[in-house]
Amino acid sequence: MPPPKDVVKIAIQMVGAIPQLIELQQTKPLASVLKDVCDAWSLPNAEHYALQYADGRQTYITESNRGEIKNGSILRLTTSPDQEAERLYNGIRSNNVDVKTDSLKKLASLSQDVTFAQEFINRNGLKLIFCIVEEGNDSGEILAHTLKAFMELMEHDFVSWETLSAAFIKKIVSYVNMNAMDASVQQLSLAILENMVPSSRLLFDLVKKEVTVDRLLTHLQVTNAQLQLKAMALLIALLLAATDSERRDMMEYLREKNIRQFIHKNIIHSPEPLGDEMAHYLYVLQSVSLNLYDRRMRTSMDPYSQEQRELLQSLRQAAFESESEAPTSNFSTERRRSLCAKEFRKLGFTNNSNPAEDLRRAPPGLLALDNMLYFSRHTPNAYSRFVLENSSREDKHECPFARSSIQLTLILCEILHIGEPCSETAQAFYPMFFGQDHFFEELFCICIQLVNKTWKEMRATQEDFDKVLQVVREQITRTLSLKPTSLELFKTRVNALNYSEILKLRQTERLHQEETLAVPVLELRERLKPELLELIRQQRLLRLCEGTLFRKISSRRRQDKLWYCRLSPNHKVLHYGDVEEGVQSPPIESLTEKIPVADMKALLIGKECPHTKEKSSGKQNKDVLELAFSIVYDVEEYCLNFVAPTRYEFCLWTDGLNVLLGKEMTSERMQTDLDVLLSMELKLRLLDIENISIPDTPPPVPKPPSNLNFCYDFSHAEQ
Repeated sequence: MPPPKDVVKIAIQMVGAIPQLIELQQTKPLASVLKDVCDAWSLPNAEHYALQYADGRQTYITESNRGEIKNGSILRLTTSPDQEAERLYNGIRSNNVDVKTDSLKKLASLSQDVTFAQEFINRNGLKLIFCIVEEGNDSGEILAHTLKAFMELMEHDFVSWETLSAAFIKKIVSYVNMNAMDASVQQLSLAILENMVPSSRLLFDLVKKEVTVDRLLTHLQVTNAQLQLKAMALLIALLLAATDSERRDMMEYLREKNIRQFIHKNIIHSPEPLGDEMAHYLYVLQSVSLNLYDRRMRTSMDPYSQEQRELLQSLRQAAFESESEAPTSNFSTERRRSLCAKEFRKLGFTNNSNPAEDLRRAPPGLLALDNMLYFSRHTPNAYSRFVLENSSREDKHECPFARSSIQLTLILCEILHIGEPCSETAQAFYPMFFGQDHFFEELFCICIQLVNKTWKEMRATQEDFDKVLQVVREQITRTLSLKPTSLELFKTRVNALNYSEILKLRQTERLHQEETLAVPVLELRERLKPELLELIRQQRLLRLCEGTLFRKISSRRRQDKLWYCRLSPNHKVLHYGDVEEGVQSPPIESLTEKIPVADMKALLIGKECPHTKEKSSGKQNKDVLELAFSIVYDVEEYCLNFVAPTRYEFCLWTDGLNVLLGKEMTSERMQTDLDVLLSMELKLRLLDIENISIPDTPPPVPKPPSNLNFCYDFSHAEQ
């Protein structure tokens, strides 16, 4: 007979005693449970004790979280949170350096627990930490433990960052600005400032004023990877919290300091592998930098602006300089206007008499004009060659420079996501972005010449304009997906990917995607599906057995905490637990938390997940929503929440969990895998009838013969 659902069998340990095996009744008050446990070991004052998990994150058991205790859990009898908080509070005030150091070290560890943190803060424990920092008498290990404890206590959001005193903040800033300072203290100080910056405008202004960009750049150039990472984190936090004008000034200053070249040489091409956190910060830095073009992209040209009209005229004069040298002073106003209109038509403007009208569309707005001017001034020979070459072609075969430039600028803005907010989790940056000043303009110069090249390869006419730009978009995106490390390499690869290569790639992809639609083949597909679906199910379960490293995401800031989850080889239990950075595939024995597959009730994805509902609508992030899923398990319907590292992992895990739940796989990856497998299997099955047309209906079966005398008689041996 199974035990009642409100009873769990657990073990309780205590140092120097034989463990107790008890049946914990969840309806029984926790105080009564502790009294029974203490009585069994003859311990007085049961109220001075508490239970906590013996393995993994040693969380205290409370009335609110006791429902998470599972059968087979191992708990430990320990000092209650209030007693421990009192003991550490007194230990920190001790004049004995060893006692004080040990107390602060224990505080930094225990402060991760919300129950203990509440008790310590209620005793005005933060005031002790403030005194240690503000007085500045301690340094090294004591100071590092103090700052670590402060970070953990603030993580629970019991106290607002805005309540910090000016003296405390000044001290934290001084640790960052000191040259001779313990690296661990500087790392923690940078992390504290990173959390302060987004909390309020006042704190942002204070940090921005006290910690200069130069100082952060100094920290970026150290060999300590963690210190480098925290300096980058604070720099990114300042950029994201700044106003548009402040961000523009900061980015301009970073450009003057050659930050891109330093990152390209010493971080991206460092012998050490690039971590996920640094990759995210580089993505954000790239995104913030490119978003500076957003204002120009969304600004339409003003036909009445003298400055903008002069820029247009300089574009025309650069193209037809030799022709413009001809004396036009003798020409009438009408003649000069006619000559300008003719030259603007040769430049590829659709509105010859008033070319400013072509730039009224925003996006790409004035950004297209900026790109054309950059191309004409920095590569004048290529610009002249482009315009003059097309001026000499037949009217319908000329490639319109201005129209192409406007559309190409829009394409590049879309590909590079200019004007879009930064993702909380993305890590996709382009290494070549950090190796080149004026990256966007230089990329345009390469791509506008690519437009002309592709136009000639396609032998295009004006009617083919959209088709040509569609091919160019494909050439750019395919080349960018290869992550070239420099613009020179990008140029080489994108030019090698000519129109004929694009056609070959399209044809290959079409052959993979298209299937014969004959009825017999469709019937064969249906017969093959169950076998291939079973193959996909087995692959998904094998992938779950290998496990995946997940990252904990907070609504306030990115976390550097990792956890791992994997399925047992017999497909009966999900094992999970926290792991350290750099651990790729921890053994299953090290994952202390377990969920029996039999206890799993449902799978939630996206907006249905508890950890996405917790965030306010203003902070909902599209990327997190697309990668979030949760497992509902046990009678009380607890949830284990995930945020997959990639869409691919999301598909594998949701499919695998649906298989364990006995449900259909629903991800887009499952459909892709099924299509690929069906395509391969069908091609193998149909090899023998290649080049033979398959009729929609089977041929009629002939009538049986009137007699079967034509059968060969094997009974007579040949003479």
